[in-house]
Amino acid sequence: MKFSTVGFISIISLCSAFSPLAIGASTFNHDKFSVVELSQSPYWIKLGHYLAKPLRGSVSTVRQGDFFLSPDGKVDPHSELVTTINKLYNPDIAVAQITRCQYPARYAWLESLHGRSVELDCPELEKWRDALDPEGMTLVFPTAFMNNPSSMFGHTLLRVDAKDQTRNKELVAFAINFAAEPDQQDTPALFALKGLIGSYPGRFTVMPYYRKVREYNDMESRDIWEYQLNLSEDEVNRVLLHLWEMRHAEFDYYFLDENCSYQLLALLELARDDLSLIKDFPLQAIPSDTVETLEKNGLLEAPKYRAAFGTRLLHQAHEIEPALFDAAIKAKQGNYPAADEFTPTQRAAILELAYEWLNFELYDQALERDSTAKRLTQLLLQRSKITVESPFSPVPVPKVSPEQGHASARIGTGLQTNKNSPDKMTLEWRATYHDVLDSQAGFIPGAQISFLDTQLSVDSDHHAQLDRLYFLDTMALAPSNQVFNSLAWNIRAGFDRKPMAEKQAGRWFAQGGTGKAWGNADTLHVYSLFSTAASHGELTDHDITLALGAEAGLIYQVADQHRVGIQGQYLALIDAQASQDSSMTASWHWTFNRNLALRSQVQYQHWYTEDMAAKLTAYFYY
Repeated sequence: MKFSTVGFISIISLCSAFSPLAIGASTFNHDKFSVVELSQSPYWIKLGHYLAKPLRGSVSTVRQGDFFLSPDGKVDPHSELVTTINKLYNPDIAVAQITRCQYPARYAWLESLHGRSVELDCPELEKWRDALDPEGMTLVFPTAFMNNPSSMFGHTLLRVDAKDQTRNKELVAFAINFAAEPDQQDTPALFALKGLIGSYPGRFTVMPYYRKVREYNDMESRDIWEYQLNLSEDEVNRVLLHLWEMRHAEFDYYFLDENCSYQLLALLELARDDLSLIKDFPLQAIPSDTVETLEKNGLLEAPKYRAAFGTRLLHQAHEIEPALFDAAIKAKQGNYPAADEFTPTQRAAILELAYEWLNFELYDQALERDSTAKRLTQLLLQRSKITVESPFSPVPVPKVSPEQGHASARIGTGLQTNKNSPDKMTLEWRATYHDVLDSQAGFIPGAQISFLDTQLSVDSDHHAQLDRLYFLDTMALAPSNQVFNSLAWNIRAGFDRKPMAEKQAGRWFAQGGTGKAWGNADTLHVYSLFSTAASHGELTDHDITLALGAEAGLIYQVADQHRVGIQGQYLALIDAQASQDSSMTASWHWTFNRNLALRSQVQYQHWYTEDMAAKLTAYFYY
């Protein structure tokens, strides 16, 4: 549902503080308040979503449009405030009332400066109360979904909680979501590119919460974490009043910074005068980092965990006996377990697993809905005839919630020695976010999403150079098992160096692979990929060199603080002076605490010649 006036009337309410009183004859006291000073006050800046831009002054993140009352409102907070005051306190009662109902948060703030409570006569706002009657808010964090470029970091949205809401009623509450509105014809690659450069508009929408749970929890099989916010009822109302003001607002949407999580923080800042949340994110706003910021500001209660369809299914598949597992496959097709063949507890396990599995396939494989619904109903009917408790234990809650994982940015310093070149000191930086050797606590095991992974070095001869610049290095290693036949893949693109005679020569490259992974991403994990690459630069004598081959690896979680990995590749070079691009790397990652780690690596490389290197790096995550 679009965030429109009609949509709001049907789903959201105002708080009890806004009663249908006739519009008062209040005026703005120009003698008491300096409009110039007020236009630079933190709360007005938040109301207008203004940011200080170098050489440009204040610029709103809202696109020019219906949100601003002044023609210069996007770039001039003072002009927007003057126009706002003139309309809110206009001698023409009709003009004043229309403006107050259109901008109730602005009006409430200006009235509070005079020590007055808000008096409004806005029937549409009253319909909000009848529909929702909000008391609290909950931050909702669906974890990462590797098959959607816009959701590889996870997502955040808000749930508006009613006064009489219980755990059983949460799904019929309403959700506030901020998202890009892409062109339907765009391919996934174009979608990712446009999202990085801000080509899509972003808007707030309001919809029933169960729709988002179905989308994330069921269709995309993403676990959901729900954090109740420490906001009073009045503070929730301030947020909702500003949300009403933004029903026609349009923003530029950027995947890395001005994204869903950033705009939700900007919205939540309106709850209190002293809240300043977006200042921590001048370059990027990763959802898990924004959740941590809310925790640091004392806004989060302990989270609740909502396991996805796929998580529940895999948990049950691990607990059930092999013979019962085979019987569940038959039950999915309508061959229900016989009472003389299985005990009541065994039949309950078979039917519950069959129901969970078929329900998962309904979304994952887009099965025909009507016929599948009949099969699901029959499974429930058969299960209802068995009067025993569920034989499955509850899905265990992960020990570490997303905001407790390591921070997304990383800096490292180390020492490296190469067989064919001088020793050197290295300085590394990664804008975001996580690799398969980092601590997995709070992250999706087996997933890697790395942007701008960079290494600079200075050797003992005082020669400085760029060793590596990976624009993107992402990998999804979901292991195949008895339930899921998952596809593993990786994409890597950027600049690095390979051995050439007595030096490391540079190249620009793009590489991708697809294959399978096996094992348990939390313990022992192996993968194998068919891989292809294209290279260009000094290393290839500035020709484009293609390569085909394989990439494989083993990753083992030795203990909570220790991960080891062996990763290698062999790519045959096509129509090139060199014959192969091969490498083998052995790594040990030791996590000291949440944001401090030590990694040692030994690497073999072969392009024109062979080279060996050893490296020790200390990492700090921030």
